Amino acid sequence: MVRFSVPFLFAVLFPQSVAAASGPFFSLNNTDFVVSISFLLFVALLVWLRVPGRVAGLLDRRADGIRKDLDEARELREEAKALLDASEKKRKEVDEQTETIIRRAHEEAEAAAEQARTDLHAAVARRIQAAEDRIASAEADAIREVQDAAANVAVAVAADVISRGMSDEDADDLIEEAIENAGKRLGAGAPAA
Repeated sequence: MVRFSVPFLFAVLFPQSVAAASGPFFSLNNTDFVVSISFLLFVALLVWLRVPGRVAGLLDRRADGIRKDLDEARELREEAKALLDASEKKRKEVDEQTETIIRRAHEEAEAAAEQARTDLHAAVARRIQAAEDRIASAEADAIREVQDAAANVAVAVAADVISRGMSDEDADDLIEEAIENAGKRLGAGAPAA
């Protein structure tokens, strides 16, 4: 093992201080020497009190804390990503359900519109049928009125014939002529079958 002398160590460790010294370097009157000795004693005290180990321990604990924080941050990020994926999935499901609801609503609206059209056509058909029934009833009433009028005319003619004293043959001809005229009038006003 090589032994170094104290002056050699000072010259190696503090070369500028040794070179800048005016007068003898190893003197308590030399401030550079006193500062250098104070510095070495300070460093020795720090080593003896194990300050570097404690500082290293503090730094290690700090690094462990930072590592834990980073791990927690990673876990939180993964949880957030899982929540984001879950919310995206739910959003897609809600979008699909919304589309299904809208499609069903359109289908129901179309079905309701078709039912309304069918009901409207049925109502119109019922009203037309009711109108046709009223027309047929009115025609039947008109035909009865005409028949009644023809019967009244025939009775009046018969009464006229009887009052004139016509022959039976002339009376029969007159009655048949009145019946034919009434039949023609009824035939012209009767609905086509």
